[in-house]
Amino acid sequence: MDFLNYAFMQRALLAAVLVGITAPAVGIYLVQRRQALMGDGIGHVAMTGVGLGFLLSTSPVWMATAVSVLGAILMELIRWYGRTRGDIALAMLFYGGMAGGVMLINLAPGGSNANLMSYLFGSLSTVSESDVTAICVLAAFVLLVTLGLRRQLFAVSQDEEFARVTGLPVRALNLLTAVTAAVTVTVAMRVVGLLLVSALMVVPVAAAQQLSRSFAATFAIAVAIGVTVTIGGTITSYYQYVPPGATIVLLTIAAFVVLSLLAAPLARRRARAAAARRPA
Repeated sequence: MDFLNYAFMQRALLAAVLVGITAPAVGIYLVQRRQALMGDGIGHVAMTGVGLGFLLSTSPVWMATAVSVLGAILMELIRWYGRTRGDIALAMLFYGGMAGGVMLINLAPGGSNANLMSYLFGSLSTVSESDVTAICVLAAFVLLVTLGLRRQLFAVSQDEEFARVTGLPVRALNLLTAVTAAVTVTVAMRVVGLLLVSALMVVPVAAAQQLSRSFAATFAIAVAIGVTVTIGGTITSYYQYVPPGATIVLLTIAAFVVLSLLAAPLARRRARAAAARRPA
């Protein structure tokens, strides 16, 4: 436990726990909506925000948050109105965001592509106190939305038409989900990295679904997996000198594989138990 003696590891572990909670908490709604790759697209757009942060000498985290939120709103507008050419518009938004980030950071005083690496793939040593403060504030917003509006968000994610008939503001809730996903991406980028954050939003949910079909149980299991792999990946990165983002994602995929292997015999056991309870 000697790693706890270092301030940068204390900051990294706190950030990792918050990422492990928030990413699956948003990801479960994206998976239900069949928008599993939305986080990946937002991560590309957030690159422009990081580049702007370096160019304007402001916080890259807050600037990435602002740009990601705008990008998420644009994505929802394209989804609503861009029925015929929407996929092309989204592709241009994603790739333009990535290219814009690279260009802006190279225009920044003293900037270079090397500055982007910690944001693309995560970095333990570069998580500052201001980053932790931003992550805590943004994570609080994400949890407030995902837990406080869980019934409404679940209803919209399952069946938009039914939710609309019941009087729910479907478009506003869809927009809120997109904004929350954008905030989650910026929460996670210092630990996992912008290019890998989508995996942490989706894979723990997919792994949890191997064990449970209940929304509440899936939510709890996914968050537990998220916290476990982020802490495990952060500690492994410290001792083995490997990239934290890649380590966390590989551990998440390993958890999915293990739970998938366990799911089949568990399902057969439940089926036999249910058959035994049926009257002859």
